[in-house]
Amino acid sequence: MDFFADLSEQVHADFEARNLARDQALVQARALTRHAAQTIRAIHRSENDLAHDHLREARALVDALKHDLAAFPDLYYAGYTQDAIKEYAEASLTVAVIENQSLPMPADLGIEYNTYLKGLAEVTGELRRKTLDILRQGYSPEAERLLTCMDEIYALLITVDYPDAITNGLRRQTDLVRGIVERTRGDMTISLREQRLREAMQKLAARLPDVGELPEMGDFSTEPSQDQDADDTSV
Repeated sequence: MDFFADLSEQVHADFEARNLARDQALVQARALTRHAAQTIRAIHRSENDLAHDHLREARALVDALKHDLAAFPDLYYAGYTQDAIKEYAEASLTVAVIENQSLPMPADLGIEYNTYLKGLAEVTGELRRKTLDILRQGYSPEAERLLTCMDEIYALLITVDYPDAITNGLRRQTDLVRGIVERTRGDMTISLREQRLREAMQKLAARLPDVGELPEMGDFSTEPSQDQDADDTSV
């Protein structure tokens, strides 16, 4: 009977510690996701200092998760924990790309390779958003730089041809990245053509000073002139 008493005590002690660690990890994961989202929001608003403040808070939470769950690796590698860390990776990489800084490596962020790559895949969505914001003001070399970075991300991801059990579902995200990149390239092409057409029209207007400003497309009237009306009524 002493055996079962000892076993019961050990089981309850282990499960109690595991349950407390899990509850704390859930709170930390939610806070980490929140800081990552606020980082991305700030960088899109050009609030760079605020973005880095949130990144520092997020990094502290990543380190805390790794330390607190060191005795419970199954909890550390659980879906909710790694999903939150993936959001941190996405935020860190998005900030680095938009600020035109060197991208941190997985070791720099203290995270696993598959989590890092999933975060990197989601960066393309944020870069597309930033690119479209730029294109609203007209074609820009900065938008071209972001598209080039998106191409580089996709070129890397398609080389990671391993089972989903190892990459944690990266292949599906890679397919999504391809669609994002192609749509962005199409938007860039349209914007570039519009820019060149606008420049050509401006050059034409400069060569024809007597014409004045070129009319907008809507200024061309389709109504018949009075002379034409008179000719029509005289027939």
